[in-house]
Amino acid sequence: MSLTASVHKRLSEHFSLDIDMSAMPGITMVFGASGSGKTTLLRCLAGLVKPDSGCITIGAEVLFDSVRSRSVPVQQRHIGYVFQQLALFPHLSAEDNIGYGLAAMSPELRRQRVKAIAESLHITHLLSRLPDAISGGERQRVALARSLVTDPAFLLLDEPLSALDHATRSRIMDDLRAWNVAHRIPILYVTHSHREVFALGERVIVLDGGKITSDGTPHDVMESPAHETLAQLAGFDNFFDGTVTVRRADAGTMQCRLDGSGTEMEVPLSRGAVESPVRVAIRAGDILLATSEPRGLSARNVLPGRLVSLKREGATVIAGVEAGERFLVHVTPGACESLRLGVGDPVWLIIKTHSCRLVSL
Repeated sequence: MSLTASVHKRLSEHFSLDIDMSAMPGITMVFGASGSGKTTLLRCLAGLVKPDSGCITIGAEVLFDSVRSRSVPVQQRHIGYVFQQLALFPHLSAEDNIGYGLAAMSPELRRQRVKAIAESLHITHLLSRLPDAISGGERQRVALARSLVTDPAFLLLDEPLSALDHATRSRIMDDLRAWNVAHRIPILYVTHSHREVFALGERVIVLDGGKITSDGTPHDVMESPAHETLAQLAGFDNFFDGTVTVRRADAGTMQCRLDGSGTEMEVPLSRGAVESPVRVAIRAGDILLATSEPRGLSARNVLPGRLVSLKREGATVIAGVEAGERFLVHVTPGACESLRLGVGDPVWLIIKTHSCRLVSL
């Protein structure tokens, strides 16, 4: 059963949501910066916001059609919706929160359904507790169970794991993937985390300014971003303006000179002619750092530089390197220690040609 939507909603003089999309069974990530229209899209699909025009269908059922003046009420759309704020009832136990949407069932059948979903999400031991008596990750599982227990036709998740630590997010994502394999309904998962896109997504649509700007597999969309805005969201840290100096069509590469320093780099071939401007994006994690000049490498870009800063952020050390331009490089604490890195040290940057992406503003 697929979800299709053509949604048009004017929210202000300067912002309108204008979306045409479909989602097959599986997890579709809705990715974009804050204010791009992600949550508004979900609220339109859920019936919490009425579009100005358009049509929303799930399978053969029409949930909204502006031409026929049809708008199915929220409670009849048979959806699951997990809000970022969870909205659990504080005075109800986890069991009663999960079973809240099953009031029409007999008590015995309701208990069976709640027990089954609690087992699949590993929260059976929490059923008697109130939300305030369990952890944030456990509350998230309860909220997810409450949405899944009704056996929804489609599921909407609005940044449901954003407040959790990495380990807790990973465990909940594992459970969600397993549930999805068994049920295969359309799931729209809103996030601004590129790590969640890769970890969960079978497909990703990118929103910017209320419109879809990219649509495809996580690898296709996130590894080859067309625009700098998407590249920033996808985890690229280094951006440089340059000018094409040599084109090598037979090798699929070209040489460019970085405008701020004259540093020469080899990058993938694009349509730009010699002397045309380019914008180069490189992930900090795609740059290798050496403390002695490397030789005999396949990497085409080896840049001498000097270490100008070191900053620890969690399990990553961010190194600032002056190599004609200021580069950010990610290294592990262990590598930092074994290389005995210190501010002021001479270093070399090693960058593969295809680690350089060409983006537009």
